[in-house]
Amino acid sequence: MDQQPHAGGPRAHLSRSDTLKAVMKPLFGVLLSAIFVSCAQAQTAPQPQPEPVPMPPPVVAPVDKPYVGPIDLKVDVRSVVDRVERVHEEIPVVPGAKEMVLLYPEWIPGEHAPSGPIDNIAGVVTSVDGKRVQWTRNTTDVYAFHVPLPQGAKTVTLEFDYVSPIKSSVGRIEFSDAILDLKWNQLLMYPAGYFSRDIPFRPSLTLPSGWKYATALESASGDTQSNTPPSDGTVHFAETPLNTLVDSPLYAGVNLARYDLSPTSTDSVHLDVFADKPEQVKMTPEELELHKKLALEADKLYGSHHYKHYDFLLLLSEEVGGEGLEHHQSSEDGTGADYLTDWNAGIGDRDLLAHEYTHSWDGKFRRPNDLWTPNFNVPMRDDLLWVYEGMTQYWGNILTARAGMRTPEQTRDILAYTAAGFADSRGRDWRPLVDTTNQETVSHRRPVSWMSWQRGEDYYTEGMLIWLDADTKIRELTGDKRSLDDFCKRFFGVYNGSFVTDQYSFDDVVNNLNAVAPYDWRTFLRERVYDLHTEVPTGGFTQGGWKLVYTDKPIAWMQKSRRGAGNFSTSIGLSVGGGRGERGPSNAISNVVWDGPAFKAGITPDMEMVAVNGTAYTSKVLSDAILAAEHDKQPIQIEVRVGDQYKTIPLAYYDGLRVPTLERTPGTPDLLDEILAPSKSELPAM
Repeated sequence: MDQQPHAGGPRAHLSRSDTLKAVMKPLFGVLLSAIFVSCAQAQTAPQPQPEPVPMPPPVVAPVDKPYVGPIDLKVDVRSVVDRVERVHEEIPVVPGAKEMVLLYPEWIPGEHAPSGPIDNIAGVVTSVDGKRVQWTRNTTDVYAFHVPLPQGAKTVTLEFDYVSPIKSSVGRIEFSDAILDLKWNQLLMYPAGYFSRDIPFRPSLTLPSGWKYATALESASGDTQSNTPPSDGTVHFAETPLNTLVDSPLYAGVNLARYDLSPTSTDSVHLDVFADKPEQVKMTPEELELHKKLALEADKLYGSHHYKHYDFLLLLSEEVGGEGLEHHQSSEDGTGADYLTDWNAGIGDRDLLAHEYTHSWDGKFRRPNDLWTPNFNVPMRDDLLWVYEGMTQYWGNILTARAGMRTPEQTRDILAYTAAGFADSRGRDWRPLVDTTNQETVSHRRPVSWMSWQRGEDYYTEGMLIWLDADTKIRELTGDKRSLDDFCKRFFGVYNGSFVTDQYSFDDVVNNLNAVAPYDWRTFLRERVYDLHTEVPTGGFTQGGWKLVYTDKPIAWMQKSRRGAGNFSTSIGLSVGGGRGERGPSNAISNVVWDGPAFKAGITPDMEMVAVNGTAYTSKVLSDAILAAEHDKQPIQIEVRVGDQYKTIPLAYYDGLRVPTLERTPGTPDLLDEILAPSKSELPAM
C-alpha cells in the first residue's frame, strides 16, 4: 500500500522518537484495517462443515397389508435358575427388500405407556440365510433394529435373551422356580411397516419338566382343554396374528388348578389358578360358587360376550409380583398367596378379577379411538381413560358386590374411603382429572413421593365416583326405570360374538347416555373430568340415598384385611404398609397427605413407623393413641426410622380417628344398595 505524507510537515524536522512514532502510526492503522477486513470476511465467508454422521433411516410407517408369511417364534423357558427366556425367530423376507427393520414392542395395550421392557433384552444376534449380519439400532428410536439384506435374501433369523428381573429393585418379578407370567410382547420383534393384525406368527413354547400352562391361545392341535405339554415339553400353538398373540399371555408353573365358571353352555369361562404351593390352589365349594356368580353377573350386565372362551389367569404368590392386566380373552391377575386359604384377609383385593373381566368389554372390545393403534410402536393417547379405566373400576366393584364376593356394606366402605381420600387431596387445586390420564407416560408407574399433591392415576377411582354419580342420576331422571346397566347393554353389548375392536369417541359416550336418559351429559362430564373440579364428586351418594360422614369406630374387616389396616389418611394424614403387589416392610409409611397433620409435623414417606407412645407399632396401637389424644390433648409421640437413624416426632393432633363411612339419609330412596344387589335381569339368549 502507498504511504500517505505526514500531515505535520517534513520528516527532517522530527526527532528519532517522533520519527519512529510517525512511521509506526500509519503501519498500525494499516494493520488494524487488515484485521477488521479479515474479521468481516470470516463472518461472511462459508466455513467448512464436518462430514455428516450417517444415520439409519426413520422407521417405516405401518400400512394395512398382509406380511409375506408366518413368522416362526420359538421360546424356551427352561432356565428356571437364572430366569432367562430364550427367543428364536425365523422371519421371511419381502422379495427385493434391501433392509428389514425389526421393532421391539414399545406401547403395550393396558399399560397405557411406552413401557416395553427393552432394557431386559440381551444377546441380540441376527443372521440372513444362515450367515451372521450385524444389526444397527436406530439412533432416534431405540426400539428399532435395522438389518441389512443382501440381494436375494429369503430369511432373517433373530435370537435374543429376555433377562427376567431377579431382584424387585430391577422390576416386577415374573419368574420363580414355581410360576412364570409370560408376556409375548417381551419375547419377540416384528417387521416394521405393517399393521400388527397383518403379521402372522407360529409360536411354540418349551417348558421345564413337570410344568403346566394356561392361556387363551389355541394349540396347533385344536385342544383347548389340555394344560399339560407333550412329553418333549414343547407346546405348539396355532398360527395367530401378532395383535392376538400379544393379547394372549400365558401362565405356567408347577401347581395348577382349573375351575369351570361358565355361566351358560355358550359362554365358556375358566379360572386357572397357579400358586407357590399346591395347597394354595385349592378352592372351597363356597369360594367356587362366588366366582361362578361373578361370571353370571357379568353376563347379565352386558348381555353379550366377545371371546371364544375366557381364561382368568390367577397367580397366588409371595415371590412373583402381583399383577392386574386386561386382555380380550383372558386376564393376568396376581395377588397374595393366601387369596383362597385366608379368604377374609383378601376382601380389599376381591375386585381384581371383576375389574379385569370387565375390560373384555370396556377397553378391549370397545376402545377409545386414540387408544387403538395399528401396531405396538405407534404412540397411544390416553385422554379417555376415565371411561376405559374409570367405568371399569366402577363395574369391577359393583360386580364384586353383586356376586357376593363383598357385602354391600364393605363396598360402601370402599366408596367412602375413596371419596374421603380425594377430599384431602391438594392436587385437585391445580390438576384436572383428565391430566391424570397422562400419568402412566409421565411416571411409568413409578411411585411418586407426594401422591395427594402430585396426583397419581386418579382417573381410576375418581372415575368410579363419577360413574356412580351418572348411574344414580339416570335412575333419578327415569324414576328408577333405567340405569347405567342399560347404557352398558347399549354401548358394550353390541355385535355379540365379534372379536373386532369397536372404537368410540367422547361424543359416542354422550350420545349413548342421552339415548338412555336425556340430560346435559356433555356438561356433566366436562365439568367433572376436563375442568379444574376441586369438589369431590359425591353426587352418587346423595342421589343414592346416602351421605359421607366420619366416625371414630375403625372398620373391622379393613383391620383384618391385607389392605387398609394402616390407613390413617383421613385423620393424622398418613398410611402404613403397602398396597396390592407392593413389597417392603409392613410398617413402612407408604403415603403422607400433603399439608396434613403428619406432613406439618415433619413425617415423610421414606420413614418406617417403629413405635407409638413408647409401644411397638401396630395398627391398633396407633388407633388407640389417636383416640386417647382426642381426650387428653397430648401430642402423639411417633418414633420413626430413617435409614439407620431413629427419632421421635411429636404429633399434635386431637380430632380423633375420622373414619369415613356412608350413612343413610332418612326419607330418600336407597338407590345405592339397589345398585349393589344381584341383578334381576334374565340371562341373555346367546
